[in-house]
Amino acid sequence: MAHFRSPTLILLLLSALCVGCQGIVLPLSLAAPGPLPTPIPPSAEGVAHAFLQAWERDDYSAMYALLTSASQAATSEEEFIAAYSSAAQAMTLTRLTINLQSVLQGEEALADFQLTAQTLLLGSLSVTNTLTLQLEEGRWGVAWSPACILPQLERGGHLYLLPEVPARGHIYDRQGLGLAANGSRVVVGIVPEELQQEERTLHLLSQVLEEPISILGQTYADVPSDWFVALGEVSAEKGVEYYDALKEQPGVVLKERPVRVYYGGDLAPHVLGYVGPIRAEEAKKWADRGYPPNIMVGQTGLEAWGEEYLRGEWGGTLALVSPQGQTIDILAQKPARQSRSIYTTLDRALQQRAVELLKSQRGAVVALDPRNGQVLAMASSPSFDLNLFVPAIAPQDWQVLLHAPGQPLLNRAAQGLYPPASIFKIVSMAAAMESGLYEATSLFNCTGLWSGLGPGWTKRCWVWPRQHGILDLVTGLTVSCDTVFYEVSLALHQRDPMILPQYARRFGLGRLTGVQGLDEEEGLVPDEEWKEQRWGEVWRAGDSVNLAIGQGDLLVTPIQMAVLISAVANGGTLYRPQLVWKVGGTPELPEQPFAPDARGRLPLTPEHLEAIREGLWGVANQDAGTAYWVFKGFEIPVAGKTGTAENPGGRPHAWFVGYAPADDPQIAIAVVVENGGEGSVAAAPIFRSLVETFLQKKDQGASHSPK
Repeated sequence: MAHFRSPTLILLLLSALCVGCQGIVLPLSLAAPGPLPTPIPPSAEGVAHAFLQAWERDDYSAMYALLTSASQAATSEEEFIAAYSSAAQAMTLTRLTINLQSVLQGEEALADFQLTAQTLLLGSLSVTNTLTLQLEEGRWGVAWSPACILPQLERGGHLYLLPEVPARGHIYDRQGLGLAANGSRVVVGIVPEELQQEERTLHLLSQVLEEPISILGQTYADVPSDWFVALGEVSAEKGVEYYDALKEQPGVVLKERPVRVYYGGDLAPHVLGYVGPIRAEEAKKWADRGYPPNIMVGQTGLEAWGEEYLRGEWGGTLALVSPQGQTIDILAQKPARQSRSIYTTLDRALQQRAVELLKSQRGAVVALDPRNGQVLAMASSPSFDLNLFVPAIAPQDWQVLLHAPGQPLLNRAAQGLYPPASIFKIVSMAAAMESGLYEATSLFNCTGLWSGLGPGWTKRCWVWPRQHGILDLVTGLTVSCDTVFYEVSLALHQRDPMILPQYARRFGLGRLTGVQGLDEEEGLVPDEEWKEQRWGEVWRAGDSVNLAIGQGDLLVTPIQMAVLISAVANGGTLYRPQLVWKVGGTPELPEQPFAPDARGRLPLTPEHLEAIREGLWGVANQDAGTAYWVFKGFEIPVAGKTGTAENPGGRPHAWFVGYAPADDPQIAIAVVVENGGEGSVAAAPIFRSLVETFLQKKDQGASHSPK
């Protein structure tokens, strides 16, 4: 095939194609081959407009290409980009709007423009400025100097932002008692050239900071001798202890630094959370919110949830600073606004008692006010000391926490997953009555063995080889008779295999409670769809029978069970657990209270709910009740349910859920003790002690209502 390369031939071909076309004109370059003409130089206004548009979109390379050659010779592209980048960073710039207002063109051109900068710390800044443009070898270019960024930079120096950060807000309990507050630590450092007795001084510093002398010496070995060098930090108490001895040493400097202090350390670490330095992988996220990289931020729990309130509103001063560090001019200022404190619903005394009762055990406690869903206490054990994170946790301490037996970082109250065992019989009894298959007075016969699933599938009641004999449904709950609930579940299964799973979900299981500020698990309510997907098997009667006594694949969290028993106590309302009572006010902002959040109701008629409450009262107050021996002689009437959850990995998990006073519920509690054995032995005594702490304190005049 021939390749046509002749311009004349190409021109003829194009002309033939265009015969009959209207308004088509061939380019001059095709009509007469030869050198291309010199392009018409852009206008000064066009160059100025392009320069400012590129600035708006942070395209500094495109801006640099529009400079005159003289400006490019005086400033490298790297220096140019650094100048704009550092100015944007100093201003905490988020958005830039630039309007070209006028261009006066002569031998030089002057382009006036209005710059509006939206910043994180300083609000909106507006600046009027001028670009100078020069015609150079047939093209207009920007004659650049740092004054093109801000007019004040013509005097030399650089922009410097001094942030003004308000003290972090506190976290209080419901009575205004401190849980997390601001304290101080002492930064211990030296100015090397001022040391007079270096060996003696280092020996003392080694004792105070608990660091080898060799390590301390390396810290300042390669820094200018007139610089202050921080060697370490000590608590305020230790700073006071060694203050006189340290101040006697020439060259030693002590500086106070604010830090977070947590009451009791391990009082409520999973709820409060902690603050820590910004992690490298999250630096951009925080920078976009105006946080410099050296700021401590809420990492978990309420410290993270309430970051917006606790940090306040930052301000700052944008100054022009000379190379010697002297302030040349103040360009912008914005005062900081006071932070806001968080008032929780926790009762510090009750929380402390819950922590004490769980010591040396694995488990959790959740106590709620059943009248509104407020969290009175939430403890998880094993726990950890939040003060390890002040000012920042040491890497070795973090590794110990991560790999410690018992997973102390796990919040068992909201993330621990357990079979609920016999506590689930509350749900099973509700389904039995609401389905119309049974009444509270329906009778059953417990012989200790049950063979309702057929020969070869005989199941035992927990009292085997004893038996409960003839009993009604209410008594079946009181004595926790497995036979009663085997029989109930089989009848429900024959009516509809999904009745029990549906009632479980309507009681709040298998979904998040929505508690403020905490990570939590949904748990698992197994059903036919789940079993098919998980195991490729159909749902059988045996699955319903296991589910009815809270075993099988059913998993719940302690906070879910606390919500459930609270709803039984209060007449049927399922509240979202509330951890924050209010956010405190400031001179500019009013208090922000949080109201109770009712998320639904139990699927029960008042008569059926009362039957369940009667059965729960019997657990603690009738001779045959599974926890009667724990509460015999107890002055406060309580109602509740024991649970002993089978655990393939060891001893059963012990449960107790209940409320008090039984006739006027003011507190509802869920207790689980891992591998604790029987619920009446390991969990019910913890419940009793917490009720005593809470209600006796109230009788002595202490109010449990938030002030």
